[in-house]
Formats: sequence, C-alpha cells, structure tokens
Amino acid sequence: MRPRPRPPVKGRGIFSGTGVIIAGLTATLVALLVPIWSYADRSGTGVSVLNAGIVTTPYGPLSALDRDFVTKVRLAGLWELPAGQQAQQKGTTQAVRTAGQHLVEGHTFLDARVRDVASKLGLALPNEPNEQQKQWLSTLDQAQGVEYDRQFANILRLAHGRVFSVVAQVRASTQNSLVRALADDANSTVLDHIKILEATGYVDFGALARDLAAGSTPPITNSPAPPGPTADPGAVVPVTPSPYATTFTLPPAASSPPPVPFPS
Repeated sequence: MRPRPRPPVKGRGIFSGTGVIIAGLTATLVALLVPIWSYADRSGTGVSVLNAGIVTTPYGPLSALDRDFVTKVRLAGLWELPAGQQAQQKGTTQAVRTAGQHLVEGHTFLDARVRDVASKLGLALPNEPNEQQKQWLSTLDQAQGVEYDRQFANILRLAHGRVFSVVAQVRASTQNSLVRALADDANSTVLDHIKILEATGYVDFGALARDLAAGSTPPITNSPAPPGPTADPGAVVPVTPSPYATTFTLPPAASSPPPVPFPS
C-alpha cells in the first residue's frame, strides 16, 4: 500500500506563526535599506541635501541664512544712514534729530564691520538700496514738518522691528564666528535705534503691531493725507533724487574670491 500523506504539523511552514514573524522582519529590513541604496548614488540627495547652501570658511561653516544676513546689514546702512542724516536736518524736534544722529553713528560703525566681514568671507555686497528702501527714502523726501517726523519715526521703527528678529535668528543658529560677532554688533545697534525712535513719541504701536504681524511692506501712515489728488494705492511711488540722501554715501563694497563649497 502507498503510504498515506502526513498532515502538516501545526506551527511549521512559512505561513505558520514563526514564519510570518520572520517574513515581517525581513520586509522591514528591506524597507529600511532600499531608501539608503536608492539615494546614496544620486546627485543632489543624501548628504548633499543636508549641506546644500553651506560653504566652508576658516571661520566656520557659512550658511545661506548667514550670507543673507550679511547682505541685509549692508542694505540697512545704504538707506538708514542717509535717512538719519536727513532727519538731523529736517526733524522738527530735538528727539527726531537725535534719533537721526544715532542712525548715522550706528550704521557708519556697522557698515565698516560688514565690509570687513564680507571681505574676509569672500562675499559680494550691494552698493545701493533695494526698491522698497528707495520708496521709503522717497516718502521721507516728500514729507515736511510734523508729518515728516511721524513718517520718519514709524517707517524706521517698522524696518528695525523686522530686522531685529532676523538678527536673533542668525545669532542663535550661526556656526560662523565672524557672522556671530557681526550679529552681536547688529543686535546692540538695532536695539539702540529702536529705543531712540520710540523716544521721539511718534511711534504708533498699534499700527506697528499690525504691520509686523501682517508682514506688510508699505510705510505706516497714521495721519490724514495732505490736501491734493488721491493717490492710486496700486501705483509705484516714484523715486526722486534727495538733496539729503546724497550728502553722505557709504564706501563701495570690496569684491573678493568666493568661499570654497562645503564638501558633500
């Protein structure tokens, strides 16, 4: 007689409890290894993604945020320094004229620092304000009397409030010793300017809080518009030469070789 087939033994085979567990562990291991294998040899992924935008310098890694910060310090001086000198001449109160003096002194110091840092790090710097800053200068050029004092205090206070948070972020995160020291100087200077602008008595804190929360770019206006045609809110403010803004110019930024990319 042909022997009868033996029934499967309970607990054995690939579909038994032990087999299912082993199969599950194998699948998990494969799932973990596949992403590593599939991305390891692709350009622009893996380690290179983590180091994207970072360059190595003798003073430590230099991030994209660090470079943006250095540029912003230079840009701030390119318009706030002439605005400060303008306030020394057009301000109708001693408090406004004093605030202008602080802006001139602070940004003269900061600009010398940022040009030195940029030279050592091989960073190119702008030599003129951006379009928003030019519009702010144009607004101040056209304002007169008490309206000038109000516009000066609120526009400059809004700008300093925005940059203050950037300085704090850079100071907290940078690994570059030159950028860290520049952030320390910028923090002290910006805080001094914030206080002296508030001391003018013209800062509208309610409007300031709304503008900072909304991230809006137009200058703060908290008084009735002067008599005359109503301006188109969508129109671009023309930038006219200022007799005040041209009386003090910052030295041009020096150019130097770019830093070496961070090895991936």
